[in-house]
Amino acid sequence: MFHSTDTASSWTRHLPVTTPVLVLLLLVVQPLALAAGLAEVRERGVLRHLGVPYANFVSGAGDGMDVELMQGFAEWLGVDYEYVRTDWSSAIGGLIGEEVKSRGDHIERLGAVPIEGDVIANGMTVIPWRQEVVLFGDTTFPTQVWLVSRADAPVSPIDPGNSLADDIVRTKSVLDGKTLLGKLDTCLDPSLYDIDATGAKVSLFQGALNELAPAIINNESEFTLLDVPDALVALEKWPGQIKVIGPVSEPQDMAPAFRPGDEDLRDAFNRYLAELRADGRFDRLVLKYYPFVADYFPEFVAPAR
Repeated sequence: MFHSTDTASSWTRHLPVTTPVLVLLLLVVQPLALAAGLAEVRERGVLRHLGVPYANFVSGAGDGMDVELMQGFAEWLGVDYEYVRTDWSSAIGGLIGEEVKSRGDHIERLGAVPIEGDVIANGMTVIPWRQEVVLFGDTTFPTQVWLVSRADAPVSPIDPGNSLADDIVRTKSVLDGKTLLGKLDTCLDPSLYDIDATGAKVSLFQGALNELAPAIINNESEFTLLDVPDALVALEKWPGQIKVIGPVSEPQDMAPAFRPGDEDLRDAFNRYLAELRADGRFDRLVLKYYPFVADYFPEFVAPAR
C-alpha cells in the first residue's frame, strides 16, 4: 500500500566429436559444470554473492541490507562469504552461465558466459522475464515502480483513489509529450509498463540506477521511473528536490535469485529467512537500512519501537 506524504502519494550418445564441435561443447558445458547447489557451496566452503551496488541493498563499501543478509546466510550454512561485484546487464549471466537480454516481458539468449556466483542479492525485483531464467527465493523487500519528477515540476502528485489501476492510468496521463528516463535490464525498463502508449519521449539511461534521481535534479529529463527503495533513499538524500507523482506498476516483490536447479540452496535460504523473521532479526535489519519503509508498507515490517 502506498501511503501519502508531502512528497509521495499512495499506491524469471553418441556423435563423433570434431574439434569445432568439441569447442562448442566446452563453451556450453563448462558453465554448467561450475554450477553450485547447496552441496557444492558447502564443499567449496564459500558462498559467492553477486551484487550490484544499488540503493541501501549493496552500498559498494562493504555493507548494505543484502550484504548483511548474505553474510548471515553464509554463516548459517557454515561457509565463508565472498562478494562478487557485478552490474545489471551481467548479473544474471554470472549466475546462470548464459547471457540473456530482456525484450519487454521476453528474453533473448545470447550464449554461454562464465558462472561467477551462487546468488544475486541487491534488491532484484521479481518480474516475468527474470522468472523464466532464475529461481527466486522468498520476498525480502516490497516495491513498486513510481513516476518521479523534480519538486518544482509543474505537475502535482495524483490524489490516491480507490483503484490502483485508475491511479496508474492517471499517473501515466501526465507523460504525453514529456521526457522520461528508464533503464534496460532492470525493473525500470519502460517497455514493462506500456509507457510507449503514453506519448512520452523515452530515453534509456546509461548510468547506474543510483544516478537516476540526480539526473532528474540536474534537468536531464522531466521524469524518471524509480522503484520504491531507490525513491525512498532519494527522498531522504535530496529532501525537497524531487517528488513522487504516482504509481506506474502494481505492487512488486524483491528477492534473491538462484540458479534454476539449485532448489536446495534456495530452500535453505528460505529456511534461514524464516528464522530471521520469527525472532525479529529480519525486521531490525530492514529498518537499519530503510527506517522509513514501515510508513509505506506497514504490513511488511513493524515500525521500530
